[in-house]
Amino acid sequence: MNKNVTKWLQISLFNLMLVALIGVILRYKITYSLPIVNQKNLLQSHSHFAFAGWVTQALMTLLISYLTEKGDQTAFKRYRLILYANLLTAYGMLVTFPFIGYALLSIIFSTLSIFVSYWFAIKYWRDLNRLLIKNNSSNWFKAAVIFNAISSIGAFLLAWMLATKNIQPDKYLASIYFFLHFQYNGWFFFCCMGLLVNQLYKYGASSKQLNIVFILFVSACIPAYLLSALWLQVPLWFYILVVIAVLLQLAGWLIIVRVTKKILPAIRKKIPVFTQRLFLLCAIALTIKLCLQSGSVIPSLSILAFGFRPIVIGYLHLVLLGVITLFIISYIFTLKLIPLTSTIKKGIVLFTVGIILNELLLMIQGVADLYYEVIPNINQMLLGAALVLFFGMFITNIGQKFNDKASNETLK
Repeated sequence: MNKNVTKWLQISLFNLMLVALIGVILRYKITYSLPIVNQKNLLQSHSHFAFAGWVTQALMTLLISYLTEKGDQTAFKRYRLILYANLLTAYGMLVTFPFIGYALLSIIFSTLSIFVSYWFAIKYWRDLNRLLIKNNSSNWFKAAVIFNAISSIGAFLLAWMLATKNIQPDKYLASIYFFLHFQYNGWFFFCCMGLLVNQLYKYGASSKQLNIVFILFVSACIPAYLLSALWLQVPLWFYILVVIAVLLQLAGWLIIVRVTKKILPAIRKKIPVFTQRLFLLCAIALTIKLCLQSGSVIPSLSILAFGFRPIVIGYLHLVLLGVITLFIISYIFTLKLIPLTSTIKKGIVLFTVGIILNELLLMIQGVADLYYEVIPNINQMLLGAALVLFFGMFITNIGQKFNDKASNETLK
């Protein structure tokens, strides 16, 4: 076990616990009075820290770990400054946004975070090209860092509109969705797929089929952004591109399912049952996400979906928690990058229950809003789900500390 991988992943999981804690405060503020908290500013802190402090920090660590796996034993030493820089900018956004919102200091930290992502992208691309042993995963990782860089266009457009106070609602929303799309469906998704593909090769998956999957998803990523703009008046060619993107993604996912099914016996022999179930939940969440995307091709459904906040929040949490976060956690403990103790397992189970509860409640709230119905005590129930998420991650982090102490005692 590489101590550098473990250390940085432990930091990432601690950051996830902080994200969950802020989620509890946000839900409490919605349900009860908490005048000391500015909801809008804290929400900015929550989302920025979730992206940079949790997902990006964890993915950078896992991508560097991929280099060490392929023979680059000095990778963590060379990337140490980048990892610390990303962590610094993440914590900078965490502590500035709640107090000042979008102001000079918070904008400096968020801008520096983007520059760190450029720094990582350039360095990582070069290191991938230097690898003597590599596979199709490298293509996924290269696409991921490109999409991460592309996503910053949306962030800079938002910053310009806020700085000039020239906010046009359509352009403002389009910029937000641009950033979110290339983060969620570009940087996050392509990193996870690259890590998955690297493991599938080890179990005997077909190289040819996995290459096709990459071509399908990379071809769909840019036009799939247009799904986020169907609430605008769009020409026919625009709509056709959206339909093609949806079909390409569905085809890619079906091939992955078929490839995985063929090598399932080998997977079951080597992967613990516990993480098998986590991966299955992750796959179910991704299937739901792709089905919802397909449904949003219908313009009337797209307008409805984007018009109701619980539906948007539910969808974003489905992807960030149900797909990306569950995958990262499953991957970490399947590869034993952090030992899976009984305490950690209990924490992950509780956290997973929290994800499911949160999604079910947001779905119920979203459907009720469509019919202008009010669900009694729904905000209290969502607060309860947020508490479950937090305590699940709190127990996971406590389990890590006990494991570290046990390891130190063994060394003594």
